[in-house]
Amino acid sequence: MQLFLLDGFSLLHDGVPVVVPRGLQRIIALVGLRPGATRAHLAGLLWPDTPEERAMSSLRTALWRLRQDGSCPVLTSGDTVRLDPVVRLDIDDLVRAAERISDGDPRWAARIRGAGRHDLLPGWYDEWVLPERERLRQLRLHMLEDIARGHLRTGQHGEALQAALEAVRAEPLRETPHRLIVEIHLAEGNAYEALQAFYVYRDLLLRELQLEPSETMCALLSDLLAPISRPPGVRLSGSRPPPAHAEPYPGRPAQPAMPVRR
Repeated sequence: MQLFLLDGFSLLHDGVPVVVPRGLQRIIALVGLRPGATRAHLAGLLWPDTPEERAMSSLRTALWRLRQDGSCPVLTSGDTVRLDPVVRLDIDDLVRAAERISDGDPRWAARIRGAGRHDLLPGWYDEWVLPERERLRQLRLHMLEDIARGHLRTGQHGEALQAALEAVRAEPLRETPHRLIVEIHLAEGNAYEALQAFYVYRDLLLRELQLEPSETMCALLSDLLAPISRPPGVRLSGSRPPPAHAEPYPGRPAQPAMPVRR
């Protein structure tokens, strides 16, 4: 049996979808997210505004309904409720991949780029769903950034860029993956693309949050922009003065000067 909670609830038995009413979906999903939880804990989360006795009664009824189906994925043992060991949970695959990456196993990188691409149970707003959704989102973002850094260290710039771009896709306003993209382009010697990546993020940040990139990100490009930021009349030996109408680089509108430390 397979239980999918990323990008929506889905239960498969031998590859065939199992129809589960929405109320029972909530119980199965919660048991998957809280393995080995007690009945009282589950009842309190599922029916938080209901008196304890009524909540426990509702849970007993729901568990009885689940057991009437031959595809029941839940087992009860005394006071605890857990998924049947035969059930494979997609979230467990994501967590195992994170552990392999932290152990330095690069073979899991491709799986992580695809795994967890979707949010946990989108459209569900139960209080017990929201923190789990954010936990898994942050887990995947950090994994993608770790993958990008690992590939960058070994000179695998294409793979590093793919992981960093996937992290940007997951959270466009997060600076860390944008910073990695700039670093990757600089490592390849692509100054234009490094500047382009910086200004794309800077424009987005100004438009959405009225903020500037951090000093750490600006420092990545300080050597590139130092000649541009010299006072008028000061130029490198043997260099030509730029024309009065020169743009920062061809084809791009003039941008406000980036702050440079002195």
